[in-house]
Amino acid sequence: QVQLVESGGGLVEAGGSLRLSCAASGSSASRFTMGWYRQAPGKQRELVATITSGGTTNYVDSVKGRFTISRDNARNTVYLQMNSLKVEDTAVYYCKAGVLVGRAIAGSWGQGTQVTVSS
Repeated sequence: QVQLVESGGGLVEAGGSLRLSCAASGSSASRFTMGWYRQAPGKQRELVATITSGGTTNYVDSVKGRFTISRDNARNTVYLQMNSLKVEDTAVYYCKAGVLVGRAIAGSWGQGTQVTVSS
């Protein structure tokens, strides 16, 4: 399995921005689809965004136009740029790398990073 380490979470005010990073170990990381999930308190974990090895992206409707997923294969790193943050974006955000199975990713999880948006 690939090892994933997230960073960049924190406390921000509504309307602000935050950039999450996920560094992946392993020489095969650039072949994987990578993505971000999030889990808010008392809610199910949901897939937020994915990016394939070829650069194709997909987003959950609630973040379209506000979040951007990108990757730097030379650094084995995936990013999630989050703009116009809302209180409802508050969650633990998890990086994941693997293969697409339907619209989900089958593979390895990062440890998660907390994002808290205050009003």
